[in-house]
Amino acid sequence: MSQRRHDPEQRVPPPGFGRVGTRLLELAENVVHAGIALLLVLAALALLVPAGRTAWSLTGDLSQAPMVELLDVLLLVFIVVELLFAVRTTVEKRELVAEPFLVIGVIASIKEIVVLSVEAAGAVGEGAGFRDRITEIAVLGVLVLFLGATSWLLRRKEREPDEGEGGEQEPVQEQDVAARA
Repeated sequence: MSQRRHDPEQRVPPPGFGRVGTRLLELAENVVHAGIALLLVLAALALLVPAGRTAWSLTGDLSQAPMVELLDVLLLVFIVVELLFAVRTTVEKRELVAEPFLVIGVIASIKEIVVLSVEAAGAVGEGAGFRDRITEIAVLGVLVLFLGATSWLLRRKEREPDEGEGGEQEPVQEQDVAARA
């Protein structure tokens, strides 16, 4: 007679709440995720309008200010699109996945580093203003390193087999241990 094992991935409705309540919460969760996704798409499209205007203004003015403004807006659009990807990944896997959010943090930090670098270049010789921007760039650089290291550690952990995988090992019997010694 085989014993039935407990399978943690088997869907068991929570006690006391029932299947109907679980389904209602699941539907509400899907509606909220769809709303977030729709708003992120609208935000990305809305950000592309000023990016297009700024790009068009570059035809007559190739100075640094419109270039930095265009880069700033485009990186913001990129961040919004990455947030949309993170929401999609969360919905597909039915769990919160940390790595897309870490990537968003890296992109946002790099965006600020780029903008602050241009501002710092304009503030050379101003003393405290320049020093503040350089300090902020350094802190953001360290943040990028930490977020990158965290992402690397998560990927490394995902490659490792789970503790219960790889088949059941038979218990070592005392005779086997004595025979090996």
